Amino acid sequence: MANVVITGTSRGIGFELCRIFAERGDRVWALSRNTGPLEAANLKGVEVIPFDISSAQDIAKFATDLSKVDISLDILINNAGRLINKPFTQTSWDDFQEVYAVNVFGLAELTRSLIPLMKKSAHVVTISSMGGVQGSSKFPGLAAYSSSKGAIITLSELLAEEYKETGPAFNVLALGAVQTEMLEEAFPGYQAPTTAAEMAEYIASFALEGHLMYNGKVLPVSNSTP
Repeated sequence: MANVVITGTSRGIGFELCRIFAERGDRVWALSRNTGPLEAANLKGVEVIPFDISSAQDIAKFATDLSKVDISLDILINNAGRLINKPFTQTSWDDFQEVYAVNVFGLAELTRSLIPLMKKSAHVVTISSMGGVQGSSKFPGLAAYSSSKGAIITLSELLAEEYKETGPAFNVLALGAVQTEMLEEAFPGYQAPTTAAEMAEYIASFALEGHLMYNGKVLPVSNSTP
């Protein structure tokens, strides 16, 4: 039985990940601002926690509460994300702050807070985007989103180096287009070739075993452009 923390679990890939780990019999802490969908699903072994990743107070409280439980974490999946699709000249200071607060600052603080609670063999999987990969195709309107996804790629590479002797392992999955609510909101009418459930199956498998072969790596997971 693995002890797993997943962020951004109210819908899409995060919700499906909770379902997959619950079916395996793992113990999951599901972090999301909207707890309704998972509470309604009532998945065995999944503790649904109201959580705003852009809140330092929420992060500190969760880490403190988790430290009181006699467990060590096996997996952290940094899945929560914020996407804004606007022309660059219309993307405000507040827009950039909102995106980076979720995609970079909150992710970094949660990871930092949970590292002391992880096994040496633990695996931190960060969900990035092909748009954040240097040299990949870029798309207008995604200046805040794609640059934030590039930032967490570099962060994960640095952490893998810093913790290579002590663990945990850090890897990034840079996803292409997946049919999620977030994609539909940003690109209405676009049909991605991969469903959230399909991608979640891949991510769960990688979270469980990918660190046996990889550390500090960025793996493109895309069969389409975007």
